[in-house]
Amino acid sequence: MKDRVNKWILADHAHCWHPFTDQESWESDIPVVICRGEGSWLFDFEGKRYLDANSSIWTNIHGHSHPVIVEAIQDQASKLCHSSYLGLANDKASELAAKLCSFFPDSLERCFFSDDGSTALEVAFKMSLQWRQQNEQKERTGIIAFENAYHGDTLGASSVGGVSRFIKGYGETGLNVYRVGSLEDLKRLPEVVVETASAVVIEPLIQGVNQMRLWPKGMLADLRAWTTQHGIHLILDEVMTGFGRTGKMFACQNEEVLPDFLCLAKGLTGGTMPLAATLTRCEIYEGFKGPDRTFFYGHSYTGNALGCAVALANLSLFESENTLAGIEEKGAYLERELKKIPWIQEVRRVGLILGFDVGECGKEFCLKLRKRGVLTRPILNTIVIMPPLSVTMDELKFLIKAIQLQR
Repeated sequence: MKDRVNKWILADHAHCWHPFTDQESWESDIPVVICRGEGSWLFDFEGKRYLDANSSIWTNIHGHSHPVIVEAIQDQASKLCHSSYLGLANDKASELAAKLCSFFPDSLERCFFSDDGSTALEVAFKMSLQWRQQNEQKERTGIIAFENAYHGDTLGASSVGGVSRFIKGYGETGLNVYRVGSLEDLKRLPEVVVETASAVVIEPLIQGVNQMRLWPKGMLADLRAWTTQHGIHLILDEVMTGFGRTGKMFACQNEEVLPDFLCLAKGLTGGTMPLAATLTRCEIYEGFKGPDRTFFYGHSYTGNALGCAVALANLSLFESENTLAGIEEKGAYLERELKKIPWIQEVRRVGLILGFDVGECGKEFCLKLRKRGVLTRPILNTIVIMPPLSVTMDELKFLIKAIQLQR
């Protein structure tokens, strides 16, 4: 087995290119090769287990290899993995679209499928802008975004983001973007900017890549009121915050906000396979009817039957396992215990999304955590903790102890 693992590592160093990774230093490292997952744990080929403290980049919900989800994959794979969604339908996509829209009855009535968070946002931007152009509002060509935001890595999504290291060299040439730092900045925008804006986009309640920074309570509801007053679409990027992370199924429900576009991905399939969805209002949908108004956008795997079947199984577990019930208790425990550690500089949390600051290099801190059996990734000197929602209190105690032993 060791020879096989060494062969895989050599092949990785010779041929693979990892995201968000300094490849020069990567090629001198010996990576952990993950072979199995069970519950909140990942296992390497040497048999060592690691607590998945960031849910495999914020995707896993009910734990790895959950039997209900595994069964859904196997059952659907035996029938149909994929067929084109262009001019055809499939049962699982229909059921999933209806299920997602049912969370927002009489509001978000249409669902457009894509592949990941970036494309979910691309869909929303393009729908908003095209709707304006073909519905007598051609002057509305701008997108208002918030500083330090992150909305994905495709060209349009990255151009709307506000983190310079993710957009340098190409993101500056994308959409027509106006950036603001706060709701107060938004209200001070020149009239010409407001009158030519098509949409405002925000990560509700908390900015993820901006070191887990929380928005003030009530800000989202105030933003909704402002966009409604000025006839501007509200796009909510719930790629990270969706599917229970904040204690509600969707973050916007914490402030009873209904957007014009809701962008979902990551937890949609419970951390098993790529799938995204953009929900929107009937009014937007109606504005695309007619041969010269078609929304010419889509992916080869749009409406993927296998992914949709898995997403349905994922959503069913929220009900059968009462997943939302324990989130606040678990998150509050983590926050309380971390605040007791004297060398932690600040703790920021909503639901079971948490970040804490350390006075050293975040990458080095996480490498030391890995030696203690915990996997997560930093954002600069902020350590992100976002375990599967199914994480147990005993597993959280293991996590806290591993962090305490860092000093």
